[in-house]
Amino acid sequence: MLLRAYSIGLFPMADSADDPELFWVEPEIRGVIPLDRFHVSRRLAKTIRKRPFDIRYDTAFEAVIEGCARPAPDRPTTWINEKIRTLYTALHRMGYAHSVEAWEGSTLVGGLYGVSLGAAFFGESMFSLRTDASKICLVHLVERLKARGFQLLDTQFTTEHLKSFGAIDVSKAEYDVLLARAIASPNLAF
Repeated sequence: MLLRAYSIGLFPMADSADDPELFWVEPEIRGVIPLDRFHVSRRLAKTIRKRPFDIRYDTAFEAVIEGCARPAPDRPTTWINEKIRTLYTALHRMGYAHSVEAWEGSTLVGGLYGVSLGAAFFGESMFSLRTDASKICLVHLVERLKARGFQLLDTQFTTEHLKSFGAIDVSKAEYDVLLARAIASPNLAF
């Protein structure tokens, strides 16, 4: 059911981490990052060249969700409840949900996760315990998506942070066209 929801433009959320229920969201204005217009600032590009983190994929999916669910100074509460953790972990085991992880030695210091379906990647959440860790994960995600022929990077909503990378708002009608095109493609390997 969750994969079907993504394929028609819906995604689940919870009111809080303690709320056992989910509700479906279908925004009238959707955030996307056009892969061909992704922007990396000079400062971040310089940091990336220094390779401050070991970037890994799908090695600690559950730990990434845990990191995203943990309260942070800029986010004292979260929408990631136990049902969401369970559902996305199941999607990960099925090969549809993926994580990009920033490691310092044996310590996970940042990451992001999302769902891959057709030629679309639906970003869910990100976290960072070190400066730029989640940003660097996003850069690696986009490079991977571009290299593998993905067409759509859905961010659900836009924030000033995501806009700095080139995220834009599109209408529901525009999003539906982008989504239909990406979903019509065969599932791409993440």
